[in-house]
Amino acid sequence: MTYLTPVQVKIHCWSGINLSSWVRLCTLSLALVFCCLPLRAAGLAPPPVMLANVFRGDVTLADYWVSEKFDGMRGYWDGEELLTRNGEHIEAPVWFTAGWPKIPLDGELWVGHGQFSRAVSTARKKIPDEAQWRMLHFMVFDLPAHPGNYSERNVALQSVIAQIGQPWVHHVEQFKVADQAALRAMLKRVVKQGGEGLMLHRGASLYRAVRSDDLLKLKPYEDAEAKVVTYLPGKGKYAGTLGALEVESADGLRFRLGTGLSNADRRHPPQLGRWVTYRYNGLNEKTGIPRFARFIRVREDYDSLEIGSEPLINTHKNFNQNSN
Repeated sequence: MTYLTPVQVKIHCWSGINLSSWVRLCTLSLALVFCCLPLRAAGLAPPPVMLANVFRGDVTLADYWVSEKFDGMRGYWDGEELLTRNGEHIEAPVWFTAGWPKIPLDGELWVGHGQFSRAVSTARKKIPDEAQWRMLHFMVFDLPAHPGNYSERNVALQSVIAQIGQPWVHHVEQFKVADQAALRAMLKRVVKQGGEGLMLHRGASLYRAVRSDDLLKLKPYEDAEAKVVTYLPGKGKYAGTLGALEVESADGLRFRLGTGLSNADRRHPPQLGRWVTYRYNGLNEKTGIPRFARFIRVREDYDSLEIGSEPLINTHKNFNQNSN
């Protein structure tokens, strides 16, 4: 089933339309579009979100807005329900989304610096834990259905968040930087405070559900995701536990992840078929394999989809148990 992106009709008289009129217009436009389409079955189609390329330094910084990259779980409010980037319904408490507008909001469910796992665990519970949800914040950075460019969307977003008026819903503040030195200085400050990195939004860009340079991410390191395909037994001090994970990247490259695994990870490794995040320092020029790759965490918010030509068996080995 094809899931259409929000209507993005350029309104030439935009400057003369106030916020409440725009909200009514968006609600009407979305209703007209979706009443002509089959309803999107929950979990069958992901919401139409923008995806980021990695910042490489070859862009005109004056064209971009810069903000902190929050290490949380992507949350997409479609005007009716809160969804993951994969289209799964998030069982938020009623009070958490009460009074939210009937227009899409794109953001991050975030607990705090270094609390990624807690954010994901809270958001994925089928029965919401009230105490845990009171620790969550919705850090909103975009208005997908707004017809304007990002600079215009950002101004409108501030008004929308102010109207929501809930202490757990935040507008992600945007900044301008003068040059590469200023950008790197900002990155250093954010990382020192416990942040993950920076995001750059092209001010002139419309909201498009594609991966492009309209949205860029900048971190002090490189990371990516790969799928666990094999367990490699440990030797020496790791005898009887996991030695390394053999993983496969989205483009089919296989390599090992041993560094970064905790003792608990080695005793109870991620299930085969699960996605994990790894950190690395560039790629081998000949093989394309990540250099100094190290395990970071399991990506609980990623679907367990098959990649490559070989099926992946969804089993879990406990290395505390003896195996023949």
